[in-house]
Amino acid sequence: MSDSSDTSWSRFAKYYDPIKIGSIDGTDTEPHDKGIVRALNSEYHPNRHVKGRPECTIFVSRLSLKTTKDTIKDIFSKYGPLRRFRLVKDIVTGMPKGYAFIEYENELDAEEAYCKANKMNIDGNIIFVDFECERLLKGWRPRRLGGGFGGKKESGQLRFGGRDRPFKKPISLEIKERRERSRRDRSESRRDRK
Repeated sequence: MSDSSDTSWSRFAKYYDPIKIGSIDGTDTEPHDKGIVRALNSEYHPNRHVKGRPECTIFVSRLSLKTTKDTIKDIFSKYGPLRRFRLVKDIVTGMPKGYAFIEYENELDAEEAYCKANKMNIDGNIIFVDFECERLLKGWRPRRLGGGFGGKKESGQLRFGGRDRPFKKPISLEIKERRERSRRDRSESRRDRK
């Protein structure tokens, strides 16, 4: 995320900075909750045993605990051939944790699943689909370390810059863009009068 004076502002995070991710518009410079401090003080390295191409991998969450591997494979294979699939389970109990990673053969199929499958109802749950962040976003911290893009308003630990909660444009940039638009409109109207 760029600083507020930079004109290359984006609704989505370009790299993972816990302070900016905790900010509604990506302009904060100080941590405002304990989760952000925990993320700043943590060290996280992506799992080196994860195989595949991150740009072809989607993350599917908010799955019902009764959703099976076969159900997910059937639904997501509609968008293209799957290379790898992993329904994440608890190591101790063997119960599903409610999320999965799906790798497609090519990027276009992953993009189609990203666009079309988000907010789909599977086994009574509205699912969430995003690209894998762990290997795509430099500096990524998972939710358990105070990072991630999740969180609840009640806990005061909201995270922004992801698909669910994109950054809101900083007011200073909105004012600047309005002024530029106004100048362009005035100069065009002057040209039209001549």
